[in-house]
Amino acid sequence: MRYLLLIYTDPDLAPSTPEAMEADMGRWFAYTEDLRNAGVHLAGEALQPATTATTVRVRNDETLTTDGPFAETKEVLGGFYLIDVADLDDALKWAAACPGAGYGSMEVRPIMEFDAP
Repeated sequence: MRYLLLIYTDPDLAPSTPEAMEADMGRWFAYTEDLRNAGVHLAGEALQPATTATTVRVRNDETLTTDGPFAETKEVLGGFYLIDVADLDDALKWAAACPGAGYGSMEVRPIMEFDAP
């Protein structure tokens, strides 16, 4: 089963100095390598800060754009991993092992599979 691991980060708790961020990156690289070595890694990316986001809505055939993320929350979406594992228990174990779980939260969501026409 495929799962999306959404990484939400609390900017107040995440490493913020260049030195702390550089030191933390080793943990992220190791985690990504662990996913690849286990054969479960399908994709993953870090996102630019939430301040670079644009939200698009269409209402009554009118397209509205707003700078910034859709929701006002303390935690912001910082990136994701797409994994292919046996079941939810495996996905939860990988989510708990993610460095981001230590200063944010991980949303684990199954991918909806559609039959091709």
